[in-house]
Amino acid sequence: MTSTPKTAAPKLKLGVLISGRGSNLQALIDACAAPDFPAEIVLVLSNKADAFGLERAAKAGIATAVVSHRDFPGDKAAFETAMDAQLRQAGVQLVCLAGFMRLLSPLFVTLWNDALINIHPSLLPSFKGLDTHERALETGVRFHGCTVHYVRAEMDAGPIIAQAAVPVLPGDDAHTLADRVLESEHKLYPHAVRLIAEGRARVDGAVVRITGVSQELASVINPPL
Repeated sequence: MTSTPKTAAPKLKLGVLISGRGSNLQALIDACAAPDFPAEIVLVLSNKADAFGLERAAKAGIATAVVSHRDFPGDKAAFETAMDAQLRQAGVQLVCLAGFMRLLSPLFVTLWNDALINIHPSLLPSFKGLDTHERALETGVRFHGCTVHYVRAEMDAGPIIAQAAVPVLPGDDAHTLADRVLESEHKLYPHAVRLIAEGRARVDGAVVRITGVSQELASVINPPL
């Protein structure tokens, strides 16, 4: 009696939106290179033609596209419609924001409802917006970190998928703290994508229900001191 070989589950198709160097993009590229990772990047899209992240994608053999917001002066809807068309043509199922420096309108957020995620350099809901590391130091918090969340029309307010905390150390400045947080970002983003791709992250109203969290992910969320 012969056994039937198991068919590998199809991988979740990712589209990554960038504006700059793409360090979190690189973390996702590296994760997707593992044969057992349940997602693959099918498109890297930038609003800037000179974004270094496009070179990272090309080096990895990933398709790229540029939709410049400057080509749509005063017409954000047309800009976002053009991005949406590129993503859908590539067969994207989940959009990952990785240093995309444009605020998305409710139109785009609605088009990709529950299929659009972002990584933010703070432990949301604290320190929404910009200059998170400076503000954390000014406030005197003892822990800072990063958050992967679903995107909603309100800035940095969507349901949280995963977080990683890092200690604020004596003598830290915004640069040293940012470097420490970025290390956690590079670990956390692929883990959050894995949770979604494996169907273990489920949106339930304003929160995300997680099932079967691995010990590896738990160590990212609660790193040892």
